[in-house]
Amino acid sequence: MTRAPVESRVRINGIDIALSDWPGHGRPVFLCHATGFHARIWEQVAAQLGERRCIAFDARGHGRSSKPAPPYDWRDFGRDVAALAESLGLGGAVGVGHSMGGHSITLGAALQPSAFSALVLFDPVIRAKDRYRGPWNKTGYIAKRRNRWTSAQEMFERFENRPPFDSWHRQVLRDYCDHALAPAEEGFVLACSPEIEASIYDGSTAVESNIHSEIATIRIPVHVVRSGRHLDSSNLMGSSPTMPDLAACFARGTDSCLDEYSHFLPMESPELAAKLIVEMLTLL
Repeated sequence: MTRAPVESRVRINGIDIALSDWPGHGRPVFLCHATGFHARIWEQVAAQLGERRCIAFDARGHGRSSKPAPPYDWRDFGRDVAALAESLGLGGAVGVGHSMGGHSITLGAALQPSAFSALVLFDPVIRAKDRYRGPWNKTGYIAKRRNRWTSAQEMFERFENRPPFDSWHRQVLRDYCDHALAPAEEGFVLACSPEIEASIYDGSTAVESNIHSEIATIRIPVHVVRSGRHLDSSNLMGSSPTMPDLAACFARGTDSCLDEYSHFLPMESPELAAKLIVEMLTLL
């Protein structure tokens, strides 16, 4: 049976952040989601981690957290991680991030080094230095994403046979749909609006999003887990945005490239995601 998290709110950096805290013991695992997702996307990974404490949160602009108007600065996500870690009194946790969350947890670990003892980065959106030149400007289709829904069930039925969701673990897709919507006057809307989601994607290649100088200061073990599917214009959502030799940029980095999984590895196999987290925990 899946553990139910304790829900709370924390005020940091002038905004409210919604927390999901799965109670447990041992070294905690701190989880950061991708653009457009929410804390409860980690539900099945937390279940696989048994009685270990797991903490996740809705990033600004997402879920039940505050939603400032665009544009969105990627550094703010990392600053929020650092502020949350300090507010929670976190020490020696394993930081886990997927996609944008990988960028966020990396910057957060650099800003608050005592909070984390290791990082596991699932296909993080951390690019080569020369790729940070300005807005991405490939997000027109995201801004046009369907926003209104009658229910989470309708959302699930629409997505379950469509890529990239058709390769997801069914319960992860359920968890995503169940927590992706916010009540509106007529039905529901996406808790992370298409406007905000598109703004966040645009910021992924902004000059300010380059965190390589912070990466150079990180001395804890870091495992980069990449999809072997390389980014191309025909498959923007499923292929890897990660700098191929990113692990070498960390003082204690290791790399795994998995051809059988897409960019959404934690959604496709929460069992494998949890296994890789446990492997890192056993090294500490």
